[in-house]
Amino acid sequence: MRKSDFYFDLPPELIAQAPLPRRDASRLMCLDRRTGDVGHRRFDELRTLLREGDCLVLNDSRVMPARLVGRRGTGGAAEILLLRDLGGGEWECMTRPGRSTRVGATIVFGDGELCAEITGEGAGGTRRVKFTHDGVFTELLDRLGKMPLPPYIHGELGDAERYQTVYSRVAGSAAAPTAGLHFTREMLDDIRRMGVKVSFVTLHVGPGTFRPVKAEDIREHAMHAEYCSIPRATADAVNAARASGCRVIAVGTTSCRTLESGAGADGRIGEYSGFTDIFIYPGYEFKCVDGLLTNFHLPESTLIMLVSALAGRENTLRAYSEAIRERYRFYSFGDAMLVT
Repeated sequence: MRKSDFYFDLPPELIAQAPLPRRDASRLMCLDRRTGDVGHRRFDELRTLLREGDCLVLNDSRVMPARLVGRRGTGGAAEILLLRDLGGGEWECMTRPGRSTRVGATIVFGDGELCAEITGEGAGGTRRVKFTHDGVFTELLDRLGKMPLPPYIHGELGDAERYQTVYSRVAGSAAAPTAGLHFTREMLDDIRRMGVKVSFVTLHVGPGTFRPVKAEDIREHAMHAEYCSIPRATADAVNAARASGCRVIAVGTTSCRTLESGAGADGRIGEYSGFTDIFIYPGYEFKCVDGLLTNFHLPESTLIMLVSALAGRENTLRAYSEAIRERYRFYSFGDAMLVT
């Protein structure tokens, strides 16, 4: 299957630049993955589309203020994006400018209370970075770091919490699991009262989720490994829903990839923690996920390939064409799609 099979032409004005005043005020496209039928709702109507006994699985990872801007030892500006804690003060990072942040380069942040040295190079242009600091690293990061908004968001975000889900708990992501940005605490409480089981997994979002597919043959694309975990309570809830004939609905591609990484051939989930580089594209046979709540994604991205694996490529691209005609908002702060 070719990368170009997942191309569509997106008018740039449909890329949402800011969140709506209310989280649950977005539009919700409903896609029947068996028939390809499309319906148009509001996100706060999701309550009417869920059923008693369904298991809704959300990613509780929290975005770190992972973007650090400092100055190199030679005096020039430099930027680091934290991706993964390697232990011992070392992190896997992306750095800019790439040519000036080779092994041995040093970068200073703030008044010098946080320093970094490039100690190695990794796959996909990543760097291994050793940090030294005065004080507690997480406190320095909160003070010196910035929210790492995607490159297609051109302005600053007034309230950084709008790039966090209301249920975010475990810091570690370099980008938000954006499908969950639509939920309010009140809406989740209402869903629980309906008899829907609300459960959580963790996947710390890194560049693997968003890295462009460069190979025309998508089977040649390698995903970047990301840490994920499934607690026992979530595994039990998913297994119980499946055993009773109810649906397992993943909120976001990250939750979907985590569940599928932890599922056995029989679809049962066990308690799980580790790294996943699972790449889901058409032809993949889902083991436990029945439905997906997600945003609208980049052309030719691994994310639209995952949606196409669940809903079918033709159904997905037709739905995207209708979303463009109907002026849906795309990407992180955009509208939502429910595939069931």
